[in-house]
Amino acid sequence: MIRAVLNEEHFRDVLALAVGHCRRRLFIATADLKDVHFPGGGGSAVSVVDVFDELSRRGVEIRLLHSGVPSAPLLAELKRRVPAGLTMRRCPRVHAKAVIVDGLRMYVGSANLTGAGLGAKSPRRRNFEAGVWTDELALIDPVADMLDGIWSGAHCGACGRREHCPVPLEEPRL
Repeated sequence: MIRAVLNEEHFRDVLALAVGHCRRRLFIATADLKDVHFPGGGGSAVSVVDVFDELSRRGVEIRLLHSGVPSAPLLAELKRRVPAGLTMRRCPRVHAKAVIVDGLRMYVGSANLTGAGLGAKSPRRRNFEAGVWTDELALIDPVADMLDGIWSGAHCGACGRREHCPVPLEEPRL
């Protein structure tokens, strides 16, 4: 299966499906990172941190690889609590946008983990985004290998941007 994902479909068809189907590991790579809100019961909305907390309670390991400093609202939410299964690492060279679910499904495309990027904002305020949702291991494995290499620090020794990353693969300071 290979399917195009456009605009607001990112939120409904990628993030919601990824969260709903994930059983072991959710690996998210994004350049920009904000406190995305999911629709909750009774018209309310819940923070992505609440979603990560629920995944953690289900035993899911969540890896979040990003390049930019998370938004102030997301940092404030993380200061209140960091879900047990969530590990974040920051590398200023990450520009990839990917969501890999249990190594079996993957989104790769242009959308960051932001409301505008995922299409969670109104049609007049969201970004125009495009990507692919697939279960083809021949596509998933090389992307997963690349992201695992970044996650493990395999590129840190020869990185040409070390001056921007004084602590290689820094964990967020909360």
